[in-house]
Amino acid sequence: METKEITMPTKYDPQSIERGRYEWWLQGKFFEAKDDEGKQPYTVVIPPPNVTGKLHLGHAWDTTLQDIITRMKRMQGYDVLWLPGMDHAGIATQAKVEEKLRKEGKSRYDLGREKFVEETWKWKEEYASHIREQWAKLGLGLDYSRERFTLDDGLSKAVREVFVTLYKKGLIYRGEYIINWDPSTKTALSDIEVIYKDVQGALYHMKYPLADGSGFIEVATTRPETMLGDTAVAVHPEDERYKHLIGKTVKLPIVGREIPIVGDDYVDMEFGSGAVKITPAHDPNDFEIGNRHNLERIIVMNEDGTMNANAGKYQGLDRFECRKQIVKDLQEQGILFKIEEHLHSVGHSERSGAVVEPYLSTQWFVKMKPLAEEAIALQNKENKVNFVPERFEKTYLHWMENIRDWCISRQLWWGHRIPAWYHKETGEIYVDHEPPSDLENWEQDKDVLDTWFSSALWPFSTLGWPNTESSDYKRYFPTDVLVTGYDIIFFWVSRMIFQSIQFTGERPFKDVLIHGLVRDAQGRKMSKSLGNGVDPMDVIAKYGADSLRYFLSTGTSPGQDLRYSTEKVEATWNFANKIWNASRFALMNMNGLTYEEIDLSGEKSVADKWILTRLNETIDHVTKLSERYEFGEVGRALYNFIWDDFCDWYIEMAKLPLYGEDEAAKKTTRSILAYVLDQTMRLLHPFMPFITEEIWQNLPHSGESITVAKWPEIRPELSDEEAAQEMKLLMEMIRSVRNIRAEVNTPMSKKIKMLVKAKDEKVLASLEKNRSYIERFCNPEELQMGLNIETPEKAMTAVITGVEIILPLEGLINIEEEIARLEKEWDKLNKEVERVQKKLSNEGFIKKAPEHVVAEERAKEKDYLEKRSIVEARIKELKGE
Repeated sequence: METKEITMPTKYDPQSIERGRYEWWLQGKFFEAKDDEGKQPYTVVIPPPNVTGKLHLGHAWDTTLQDIITRMKRMQGYDVLWLPGMDHAGIATQAKVEEKLRKEGKSRYDLGREKFVEETWKWKEEYASHIREQWAKLGLGLDYSRERFTLDDGLSKAVREVFVTLYKKGLIYRGEYIINWDPSTKTALSDIEVIYKDVQGALYHMKYPLADGSGFIEVATTRPETMLGDTAVAVHPEDERYKHLIGKTVKLPIVGREIPIVGDDYVDMEFGSGAVKITPAHDPNDFEIGNRHNLERIIVMNEDGTMNANAGKYQGLDRFECRKQIVKDLQEQGILFKIEEHLHSVGHSERSGAVVEPYLSTQWFVKMKPLAEEAIALQNKENKVNFVPERFEKTYLHWMENIRDWCISRQLWWGHRIPAWYHKETGEIYVDHEPPSDLENWEQDKDVLDTWFSSALWPFSTLGWPNTESSDYKRYFPTDVLVTGYDIIFFWVSRMIFQSIQFTGERPFKDVLIHGLVRDAQGRKMSKSLGNGVDPMDVIAKYGADSLRYFLSTGTSPGQDLRYSTEKVEATWNFANKIWNASRFALMNMNGLTYEEIDLSGEKSVADKWILTRLNETIDHVTKLSERYEFGEVGRALYNFIWDDFCDWYIEMAKLPLYGEDEAAKKTTRSILAYVLDQTMRLLHPFMPFITEEIWQNLPHSGESITVAKWPEIRPELSDEEAAQEMKLLMEMIRSVRNIRAEVNTPMSKKIKMLVKAKDEKVLASLEKNRSYIERFCNPEELQMGLNIETPEKAMTAVITGVEIILPLEGLINIEEEIARLEKEWDKLNKEVERVQKKLSNEGFIKKAPEHVVAEERAKEKDYLEKRSIVEARIKELKGE
């Protein structure tokens, strides 16, 4: 033990502390779930990052919160499984690989499906290893022996099981519907993969001539290119203007086709002319109207957004080019008579940014209503999913109650291929886990499933389901908490809930801890276009993982966004540095103390009793707040205890016995230092795993690693409320004396006369008992304490609970010198007041200067006036005026 302190360098250097530690943890298998029947299981599955690139600050925040929870639970004696894994991310990953191929002058079609998928697997392996490196840098306590990937064999089996079961129950169907089509990536998108932006467009007003030559009917559209696929004009059946026209036909301009006028309740009589063109193949509402009136569906576009043969002379034009051409032609023909500016919401692909086209297509869908109803019903039961904060349950339920069928097929090659085959001659559909026996007569569906289809099974498919006898599934499911951002409640959280109820009969997790987004210091979303993104690995390289983790986890409250600030990360580095220096001091003064020699039963000073009481309070706060996921509050409790109580007060007070002659007092102080530091490192460990392990390894301890050390528990016998109150009084006294010294510019090194008036015998006895601390920290030349102390004429006083502190000015300062100094200070402040008031009285400045500049000057005026007034009062006081 003699050499313990030598292993702690004088300077806190996160890089050298963190280097090699993660590998040591992994070799020790401290993070592996042990399947120990004597322990209660606790499970968290990682939200699988996409294998498309680097982890960002949001990932760092999300995984740090999970690491804090699982490290704490492991220390509390749970059999913890934190399961890692990654998502194949269909559209995103395929787009990246196709981009790579384009740079090489190739396309996926040059390679063919099989070779392209091989290339994508290579990409996956490369990026998966990058992600693991980043997890290591963050210090995440993951059980790699159970790592999963959404395309691995087990998960693929689970996906087929779910698809086939839902299909056989009639909850998956194939149908022709208007879907969101991305012409750039040539794939369908689900509703929530579409981002709506307000775009300044136009409303085009046209006159469609009645076929019998008796006049026109006026319609308006924002997408004139779709008119080529119009198959009707609809009016409200009760609209007096058009009632008589229902059943007649109009001649579709340009195309020349006769189309009917139909009556439908959907039409809003108040909007526009009260008549609407109907294009069932290119608009979701028109599709429904078309179904009701048995209208033809005419597709006028190709999958890449160019016009097809049904567009006649416009065939081959891009959809927006076609719009320009049609507008010109219709104007020339006198059909298009008005164009007005129109701000409207336009869907864009979340992945490619392309304008989404409502498009008639045959796709696979999940019938959502019955699944959603079960999920909604669960929230009225005892074993519901608990949202933290609770307000997000409303967000979730609102979406579930208004859910639409989910389009699950994607026109991609990378993903789970749909387990459906079509008979080459009869067109019959065969859906099962395995292909039909006479495979030569069948062709498999070319599409793959939406990435979220497999992610929705993540909490149970990763544990061995559909094998319900799997030991991991039986022991670790349902999971305990899911940590995720509010932006994917619809995408992911809701889908995991309804799939879990449907296939396991249970909720997938007890709690969902929702956090916000990481924004920049100005509150803007981080994005490539703004160039305000921050790479967590760069932050770790400069400040260490512990500083980043502590900032991320304690910087906000649940559900709120977090503003990233370099200054705040630097402040957490300073905190870690303070911990390092205090620990090093304590260890240097342990004098070879061993774990077995730690003894808290000796006679304790008031400071000893107080720090043990404060430790108990901190253990209580940190544990309770952590159980409620209030990590911002945990951070405050730990910071106040470590920085203020332990470092600034207890360590300073511990120096008295440590540097004194009383060997028994030294032994007790060393024991308390070792015990408090040990317990504090355990409390801090989930937040700052690297520095706490390093310090703990140097402390007298039992056990292999702090990762599996026991979580601190309150020891009531170590609390002493009376001593805590005594210490509080001492601290207030010392602070008051320091404040007075600062006010009159008298350094702590200068000895002063000090008078202390106690309100009663009990307070006086307490002060006398702790006289050595007052002498050490107030540095009096003479200390008088009593019940009746006369106050000299010129003195500085401070009144605190039960005590009045009197510092005679004589001996505290040279009054003449202090008056001269203060008069100089008054002059300086007075000049500032005059300068700022002159500026504010200038009308030109008030009118021309920006509002915030004027506000700043007003704030300066207020500040200088306040300071001048305080200095003026002090001068008068010293002069005895």
